[in-house]
Amino acid sequence: MIAIPAASNSSLPYASAGQRLRISVVTETYPPEINGVAMTIGQMVDGLLARGHAVQVVRPRQHGRDVAHKAGRLDVVPLPGVPLPFYPQLRLGLPAGRHLLTRWRQTPPDIVHLVTEGPLSRSALHVARRLGLRVFSDFHTNFHGYSRHYRAGLLAQAIIAYLRRFHNRADCTLVPTGQLADELRTLGFQRVRVLGRGIDTALFTPQRRDQALRRAWGAGADDPVVLSVGRLAAEKNLQLVLDAYAALRQHRPTARLVLVGDGPLAARLRTRHPDILFAGMRTGADLAAHYASADLFLFPSLTETFGNVTLEAMASGLAVVAFDYAAARHHIRHGQDGWLVDCADPAGFIAAARYLGERPELIHALGQAARQAVMAFDWERIHEQLERWYLQPVREEIEHASSA
Repeated sequence: MIAIPAASNSSLPYASAGQRLRISVVTETYPPEINGVAMTIGQMVDGLLARGHAVQVVRPRQHGRDVAHKAGRLDVVPLPGVPLPFYPQLRLGLPAGRHLLTRWRQTPPDIVHLVTEGPLSRSALHVARRLGLRVFSDFHTNFHGYSRHYRAGLLAQAIIAYLRRFHNRADCTLVPTGQLADELRTLGFQRVRVLGRGIDTALFTPQRRDQALRRAWGAGADDPVVLSVGRLAAEKNLQLVLDAYAALRQHRPTARLVLVGDGPLAARLRTRHPDILFAGMRTGADLAAHYASADLFLFPSLTETFGNVTLEAMASGLAVVAFDYAAARHHIRHGQDGWLVDCADPAGFIAAARYLGERPELIHALGQAARQAVMAFDWERIHEQLERWYLQPVREEIEHASSA
């Protein structure tokens, strides 16, 4: 257990009164934006609110009519931002140290939780340290890995150095897997803790399988539908999905490939691959129906810190082919509820997709086992663990005060 020191000048009056906290979440992305980080943080905020905590969300303004507002214990603070390079759908928060200093001096949070590492969070980190506030940080995005896909590989070491300095100033850095925790510790990151991810098994379920949707895809009852979900971008390694699909079609010519998502490669892919079904961005029950109506899920990315889509596919009853790392390594038992491939073996990935695509009975068995494997990973358990870590120093202070 890693001991997280409490701020010396914070009496935490709100938390002490009823084990309830004021938590300021600083993030570059937040629902309704669509990506894994936004989804995860949206779940976290909802879970904390449900447990009675007060949550302030500090984030970039998402559109021109985006204004500060409060709803019960939720306080949303939109601040100026600029479009994020290579990802214009999101906005990079600008430094807001003076604003946050004024706000947090008036009403200091018990916890500052930094989700992203951009200029907004960096200014929040500086203010929090200046005020003696406790800071949690998240490591969600493999920026140093992404850089290699955008002709910025030489910057990878500088990016790692920046991220290390940033996170080592926090009291605790949360990561989704033990594998990533070990990697970061090797790179000099300190006070790293593993906080897993949950899955909404009521939303993502095989019961949402839609035969009408499959017919719209041109797939018959026995035709294998291959699915990939995520941003259509260079760092997602999508060429491997295309190669695997081509190999499968040599043996199963009626197979179909559905890509859910959008991104900078979308237009080029649509032009070059008219045989592929591009579903665009999907959310909620619509997204869940796309998962459940497929048969085989391919996840070729090697730049994820976790990969929420792996759990979504498993919960939907799909057989998953993924590289042996991140969420797949943590949740898939090779040959029992999914198929793992060595990270250095792209040919093995293609072979696995073809092998499973030719065996519908095995796909069905893996999908059923995958569903059962993730049933226990509900968000409530994750929120309970996070709350326990938030409250740990508070309880230690209460016990100390009681014995004095």
